[in-house]
Amino acid sequence: MIKIALGQFEIKPGHPDLNTNRMLEMIQSAKESKADLIVFPEMAIPGYLIGDTWEQNAFLRDCEYYGKKIIAASDTIAIMFGNIAVDWTKKNTDGRVRKYNAFFTAYKKNLIQSPASPYPFIIKTLQPNYRAFDEERHFFSLPKLADELKTDIADLTSPIDLCLNEQTLRIGCLLCEDAWSDDYTFTPLALINKNHDVDLFINISNSPYTLGKNNKRNRVFSSHAKSNNAPFIYVNNIGIQNNGKTIYTFDGSSTVYDANGKIIAMNEPYTNQLNIVGIPLEGEPSLPAIKVNEDTDIANIYTALRYGIKNFLQDIHMEKVVIGISGGIDSAVAAALYASILPPENVLLVNMPSIYNSNTTKDLAQDLAKNLKCLYTIMPIQDSVDTTVNQIKTTPIQNLSNNTTFYLDVSSFVTENIQARDRSARVLAGIAASFGGGFTCNANKSETTVGYSTLYGDQSGFLAALADLWKFQIYDLAYYLNQVIYKREVIPQETIDIVPSAELSSNQCVDEGKGDPIKYPYHDYLFRAFCEHWNRATPEDILTWYKEDLLEEKLSCEKGLIQKYFSTNKEFIDDLERWWNLYSGIAVAKRIQAPPILAISRRAYGFDHREAQNGAYYTAQYRALKKELLK
Repeated sequence: MIKIALGQFEIKPGHPDLNTNRMLEMIQSAKESKADLIVFPEMAIPGYLIGDTWEQNAFLRDCEYYGKKIIAASDTIAIMFGNIAVDWTKKNTDGRVRKYNAFFTAYKKNLIQSPASPYPFIIKTLQPNYRAFDEERHFFSLPKLADELKTDIADLTSPIDLCLNEQTLRIGCLLCEDAWSDDYTFTPLALINKNHDVDLFINISNSPYTLGKNNKRNRVFSSHAKSNNAPFIYVNNIGIQNNGKTIYTFDGSSTVYDANGKIIAMNEPYTNQLNIVGIPLEGEPSLPAIKVNEDTDIANIYTALRYGIKNFLQDIHMEKVVIGISGGIDSAVAAALYASILPPENVLLVNMPSIYNSNTTKDLAQDLAKNLKCLYTIMPIQDSVDTTVNQIKTTPIQNLSNNTTFYLDVSSFVTENIQARDRSARVLAGIAASFGGGFTCNANKSETTVGYSTLYGDQSGFLAALADLWKFQIYDLAYYLNQVIYKREVIPQETIDIVPSAELSSNQCVDEGKGDPIKYPYHDYLFRAFCEHWNRATPEDILTWYKEDLLEEKLSCEKGLIQKYFSTNKEFIDDLERWWNLYSGIAVAKRIQAPPILAISRRAYGFDHREAQNGAYYTAQYRALKKELLK
């Protein structure tokens, strides 16, 4: 049995100095605990999501410099770690210097080289080019190198031999995606195993949290261990990283699978932890399996949100926040989240009523602030809205070419937008600056999908923490905050019960049961099919499923909703086209200008969901189906 230390720590993207110092501290602790080997995550020194910083040669040299410090620390312990590797004599296909996403193994102050590799490090084979990942933009992969050298990939792939504790181990080294090979034409794990008996597989990762992904990883990696009859070690990092528009949490959850596929050790999620595990090798008794919780429930969502918000606030050095609260569910959940992270005196809740806000919601906003013990103020906006409307209506517009004038009319719809912008661009922005903090964007994913928001109004803020949660998840989170986190009713039950409404006109009166045009029990699932399904649904798919009476099954929504909401084919098609036109149209422009979004789902808006302003498109098959159904 060998003692392996899982070096799970918070990687600071773009700060190799801080990351190296943390690694050296963990190496020293591992030495004191008599560990034989310590393993760190992928890209442990530079971080992973750092944009085009990879194009800075000075930064690359710095990463090499800090990598040598880690190698020098391997005098009495073997060290495996991820770093950028640079071949200064060659170029990438973009003409810049050659860079590899690399797996280094150091022992006795030297790098251990695989017999098959032309370099003293392992090169990542499978480079993800989906979601947030853009590795092909910066890194040269092993298949490209094989093609350049005119050789087979298998000829460049083999385990490394590492002598630890007087026994030589053959270790298969995998970088993150190399163990997720189902959708690729070859399997790195199989290539390593092809002509070699492997004693142990180690996967170093820089893998962001996604709801449900740990469950899948445990199934996949357990199968790898069992089918190859060798223990499998997965080491991931914690922290947050971003690509400018989307913020990802990294949960760690580093795991050890024995040769039978049983989970025998797992690091605590979101925790800096040096976990030293005795790894049973062939012929040695296995350790007992440990219980692993499912990661698909609302508790995991809350943990990821709280961790992401807290770390983002720390990274941008923001200690105070201002939250506009309406008495509705979204702002209430946002307030309860931030109040669980910051001292109550650092959270200022602002209610900004107009003539359309009911006493019901105004009272609920005050109850929320009282329950959370946060700072609270009421700042009515009606006078300023009236001033803006009157100014627009009474200020002449001149046509200087023919010396004529006219006046603009302000519709009720425009007045709604003026209210929303007045709240955010004027009141919240001004209060936040005076309070010494930032103001939040409380939009959910349903609203973000179809642009049910106002540019420079409720679409504004420094962070959209809830914008990757569907409305049903917002409600689940409200119950969880009350029942588990606060253990009392901080979000009033009436806030949960009232109809969701923007309260921007008399047509949205909550006391009369009038609310948003979005039918959340159905539209949440329709919109999710637009953006989250791996094969994203289009109107053609939706109409096909509708015609075949399979839509509710395909969307995974409640049965009977289609019949409940739509009495004719025309009503259904009109509704579908309304939201598709918005999703593909003005909502794109709004998303481009939206605040950064904290990612939870399998696809969050921002850089995770790349889109262009091309307008709505309907396929020929859709048009034929529509014609048939409308006969």
